[in-house]
Amino acid sequence: MVPFAVAGLIAWAVAGLVLLLFFRDWLTAHGHQNWLWTCLAGFLWGFPGLAVMMRHDANRRRRRAATARQG
Repeated sequence: MVPFAVAGLIAWAVAGLVLLLFFRDWLTAHGHQNWLWTCLAGFLWGFPGLAVMMRHDANRRRRRAATARQG
């Protein structure tokens, strides 16, 4: 699950950078500056998501190890 969280972080970061570097004037002219804030929010919310996925993966490994020892 961690790779999905990391991929999401990277996707939001790349989208934000593309918008910032190549489309900033267009966004300003059309009143869509909030798209940059949306990318920033998606990127920042990815960190708690990454922490949750890391914890989930650790718990899953622990459950599988316990099951393997019992069986």
